[in-house]
Amino acid sequence: MSRAHVQLLTRAGCLICDRAHGQLEKLAAELDFELSTADVDAAAAAGNTGLRAEFGDRLPVVLLDGREHSYWDVDEPRLRKDLEGRR
Repeated sequence: MSRAHVQLLTRAGCLICDRAHGQLEKLAAELDFELSTADVDAAAAAGNTGLRAEFGDRLPVVLLDGREHSYWDVDEPRLRKDLEGRR
């Protein structure tokens, strides 16, 4: 099975987003998942308005393998459980 992919949807200047990113970086090192980020405002400026339209009012948003997992914070216990369930 391939590694899990966690994506953090964020925007520039979002302190809560920065905190979530730091938490996810630590978890990625421990739990061995791929971590990426996407700035919803930058994506919208590049023509992909869908991310900002769907998620822009509740950032940060954590996606696990492309599906919404949590928002406003990292639900660490649930993320650990869901990653364990993939193995």
